[in-house]
Amino acid sequence: MTKQITTSPDIGGSNASAYHASPKELRRIQFSSFLGTAIEYYDFILYATAAGIVFNRVFFVGLDEHVALILSFATLAAGYAARPLGGLIFGHLGDRLGRKTILVVTVLIMGIASTLMGLLPTAHQIGAFAPALLVSLRIIQGIAVGGEWGGAMLLAFESAPRKKRGFAAAFAYMGAPAGTIIGTLALSGFSLLPEDQFLSWGWRVPFIFSAVLMLLGLFIRMKVSESEVFKELAKKPAPKKVPVAELVINHPTKLLRAIGSGLSGQMAQGLMGAWAIAFAVQQAVLHQSEVLNLKAIGGVFTITFVVIAARLSDRLGRRKVLIWGNLVGIVLAFPVMWLLEMGSAMAFMLAIILGLSLVQGFTAGPYGAYAGELFPTHVRYSGASIGYQFAALLGAGFTPMMATALVAAGGGSLYLVAILWISFTAVSLVSLLFSQDASKREIHELN
Repeated sequence: MTKQITTSPDIGGSNASAYHASPKELRRIQFSSFLGTAIEYYDFILYATAAGIVFNRVFFVGLDEHVALILSFATLAAGYAARPLGGLIFGHLGDRLGRKTILVVTVLIMGIASTLMGLLPTAHQIGAFAPALLVSLRIIQGIAVGGEWGGAMLLAFESAPRKKRGFAAAFAYMGAPAGTIIGTLALSGFSLLPEDQFLSWGWRVPFIFSAVLMLLGLFIRMKVSESEVFKELAKKPAPKKVPVAELVINHPTKLLRAIGSGLSGQMAQGLMGAWAIAFAVQQAVLHQSEVLNLKAIGGVFTITFVVIAARLSDRLGRRKVLIWGNLVGIVLAFPVMWLLEMGSAMAFMLAIILGLSLVQGFTAGPYGAYAGELFPTHVRYSGASIGYQFAALLGAGFTPMMATALVAAGGGSLYLVAILWISFTAVSLVSLLFSQDASKREIHELN
């Protein structure tokens, strides 16, 4: 049963349309949300892909194959571990200073960190300092992306009319697979070089190209305007409590729901977007460029399913669509692992479309609007960002390492990985079953 919530006196006016951007401005905001997130995730997922096929051979040399891969994935996890910190820092600043200001800062930080990764010396050149520098830059990446998604999503979410909030908020998530496609294809193209050239300089070019994307992102972000609901809030005296403190004290259940309901979408990304790529290459059944190209094709399907799920959430409600997405994820866990074990290009492509595109599209596409509708305006950036980033840490940060260890424990079989996937998805499902849907409320009624 949905509780009735009255309009908060903190956000004045009962005319809901006063909080909507004009159609032209909303399109600009949605494009900015999409492009900025695409740039951020180009950098972030480019690292995730390189961790599976490059970094274990460049920064962790002279080690057992499985150990090198696990260590490489550990640096991947470091970035995910930093994302909640980024959500906390930039969530606080975004709730105090505005969404637009923080989005400009996060693009700048991410672009600089990624460009520097492309210039790092290898372990052969400076020894243990190489992976140490790599981890440091990965942590900076994680902090930046920790603040990016929440601001990009909320700027579109808060500027859209109620019946389009789910679709508008999904532009931030559509940017993630779009950035994945660009980064994956860039790495795939250079992986066609002779192996010694690819490992010496080829992999670096996509990272250095981040500097160009950063400038483009800054140009676009500077042209969008702040959401009206935040402008109205900014006219009021600043609250004495910091947003994260109020979240923990006044909204702990909502924060837990934001974390729990986001696990399944992140699990799909961690397993099928990072670990499965390394698994296919390591089994030597597919060339690394072929695997990366198939992953890029999967990104197109992911965007398609995100759009479908977000549109459905505007008509049926976020909770209902997310619940069905999680049920599909549980049903497909074992079939997807069986497809990966087959070792053919067609089976791998089908595994990516089902396990990454379909499951992630329906467990993550409506998530942005769902998380935004959990919190009032003055803590929305903090709540949505921290919830999403903790879900990313728990659902995607450690799963490539865990899956690699489970494959070894299972003697090469993937049944233990399927059980792990089902377990995380079940947590999301339970979180959603005990939640409520707020998709029918106007933006000012969420306070």
